[in-house]
This record gives sequence, C-alpha cells and structure tokens, in this order.
Amino acid sequence: MNNLVVFASGSGSNFQSIIDAITSGQLSARIVGLVTNKNEAYAIERAKNNNIPVLVLNPSDFEDNSEYSEKLLQQLTDWNTDLIVLAGYLRKIPASIIQAFDNRILNIHPALLPKFGGKGFYGMNVHTAVIEQQEVETGCTVHVVTEEYDKGPILGQSKVQVLDTDTPEDLAKRVLTEEHKLYPRVIQSHLETLNQH
Repeated sequence: MNNLVVFASGSGSNFQSIIDAITSGQLSARIVGLVTNKNEAYAIERAKNNNIPVLVLNPSDFEDNSEYSEKLLQQLTDWNTDLIVLAGYLRKIPASIIQAFDNRILNIHPALLPKFGGKGFYGMNVHTAVIEQQEVETGCTVHVVTEEYDKGPILGQSKVQVLDTDTPEDLAKRVLTEEHKLYPRVIQSHLETLNQH
C-alpha cells in the first residue's frame, strides 16, 4: 500500500476528495500525514476526523530555509512517504524536497496549463484572468512538481466551458468539481506507474 502525504493551506476540499476516493476504494493508498503551514487551515479538522497525523510547519517560523527543509524531510522520511500530493498548498516546495522526491510530488492547478500558470496564478487570480482573457474553456491540470512553478510534466487535464455569464466564483466552483474527480484518478494511475519501476 502506498503512503501519501497531503500538503494543504486552506479548506482542504481536494484533500477530502482524496480521503473519499480511498474510502470508496477508487484510490488504493493510505494518507499517512497532512502538512500545513497554517494553524487555522480547515484541512486540519478533516485530518482529525480521519485520524490522520498533522504537521504544522511554517517556513517563516525558522531562521533559515535549510532548517525548515531538514525538519520537513525528516518528517516525510519518518512517515515512509511514497507520494506527496499538494492540495491547495500555497508555499513553494524547497528544492531539497523536490530532489529527494523526484517525480513523486503532484500538484493540481485550476487552469489548463501551460496557460495561466506560474507565479501569482493561484486561486481566484486564475479564474479572474481566464474571464478577462475571454477564454472559451478552462479546467484543471494535474502535473508533477519541479523546481519551476507549474512547469512539470502534465499527467491529466479536465476541461470546463467558460460561460458568458460566469463570475470568477462561478467558474471556481465548476473547476473545483472537476478537480475532485480528476485528482484521485491521476494519483491512482501515477502510483501504478511508479510501482512498476
């Protein structure tokens, strides 16, 4: 059984969709920990409800980045992590972690990469930009995390039509619905690929 560690900074609705996919048997893995950078993240409640250990680790609490990276790496090692899944985690992952977990960190982005990716493109910023650019479709992308924001290999995408009447909030809701379906599926197929090697 593969061990997943989820990183989340907010409400953790994608975290919940992964928990649900495991419970229903759609995803064959177990979540061994949640890493968050915020004490008030609702994702912590979701973890507690499912007896998942939580590590609250805020980079700004450390004097230097290497100390933070070491603590994070130590915890990931202790949890025997096979795959790191970012679910609305709004901090850059340290390079040392990306190197240690090469091809084993996934992220979901609320747009069809390579469009609307990179620094500053997260959350509502993305949906606002999509509407301003008068795109006819948008969606979500699951990709491997590399040292460059949103540039890693794309593993799966799901499309959503942009309606003339859409507000960024409307669009965000519809994209999120797709995220909840796409992410567990892609995690499962990526784990199968990793397990073959």
